[in-house]
Amino acid sequence: MATDTTSNVGLGNVGSNQWLAGAAGGFLGSVLFGLIMQYVMPPPLLEIVIPAMYGIEGPALAAGWAIHQFHGVVLGLAYVALVQFQPFRGPARRLGGSVALGVAYGVLTTIGLAVIVMPLWLSAVGFPQAPPFPNLGFPGTLLSLVGHVVYALPVALAYAFVAGE
Repeated sequence: MATDTTSNVGLGNVGSNQWLAGAAGGFLGSVLFGLIMQYVMPPPLLEIVIPAMYGIEGPALAAGWAIHQFHGVVLGLAYVALVQFQPFRGPARRLGGSVALGVAYGVLTTIGLAVIVMPLWLSAVGFPQAPPFPNLGFPGTLLSLVGHVVYALPVALAYAFVAGE
């Protein structure tokens, strides 16, 4: 007779080194994405739009970078939490799986944050140049997708390096 076993994996089973890897990968990924935002994407994303989400009138490049870095660390920690669930736990600990999950996380964060949340948030705070909802403008959303994938790969790779099997 076969028996099925299930495992409830809580976040309490995640080691502090794994959380640190997510935070460090998120910080590094945010630097890379921030450089894309500053030098490739249409301005004034970092100096005007990101600070405006928090009611800061720009240009405020330092505030934009600080907020962007904070978001990156938080999203790095969210990645660590997400990959504790099956079927992600195993692949997240291996190089190939972590690359695939990094790309998927980049796509997910683009859809969730750049396409859905950002236009709603900017409209809610009264930002006059808020993108339309959903934010599917070209080439901005495509560049955002590239940036989010560039962001997510260091997160996924840092986690795999520390948590690897």
